[in-house]
Amino acid sequence: SAQSIHAASIRSGQPFIDINCAALPSQLLEGLLFGSVKGGFTDAQDRPGLFEQAHGGTLLLDEINSMDMALQGKLLRALQEKKIRRLGAMSSTDIDVRIISTINKAPEQAIEDRELREDLFYRLSVTNLNIEPLRNRQEDIPIYVDFFLKKYAYKLGLRIHACSAKVMALFQH
Repeated sequence: SAQSIHAASIRSGQPFIDINCAALPSQLLEGLLFGSVKGGFTDAQDRPGLFEQAHGGTLLLDEINSMDMALQGKLLRALQEKKIRRLGAMSSTDIDVRIISTINKAPEQAIEDRELREDLFYRLSVTNLNIEPLRNRQEDIPIYVDFFLKKYAYKLGLRIHACSAKVMALFQH
């Protein structure tokens, strides 16, 4: 996961911030990413964006293909220049942020469907991990069940060591 990559990196002592791009309308997402300055628009406040908050660390952009194409262009420019400008600001701020992004379909398909800018994809695709859906790798289900059973049994102070064969069969079905 992105948090594991962050935790194992030299940036681990710095912030890890994630945002689901599909959960927010573009105008709100732009303000969250880049921040705003008081007076820049109606009701605007001086507020750092997620890029500033993640400075030195990692910013996870989940479902980046859900982001509006114009905003993807602004994101590309920020990545190329390593600078952002808060909404309503007159000057730019330097940023040092590692970006990890996820997409819920094949990138080539998202580009063809005009959901993802090709230039942004190539800027971000330093390393690509393709993780098959769990339904395509059912042999991993017992590993996840064991992990989560141990994790939550410990957190909740319970003595559960395994799940029944019947429950495991239901999970795998």
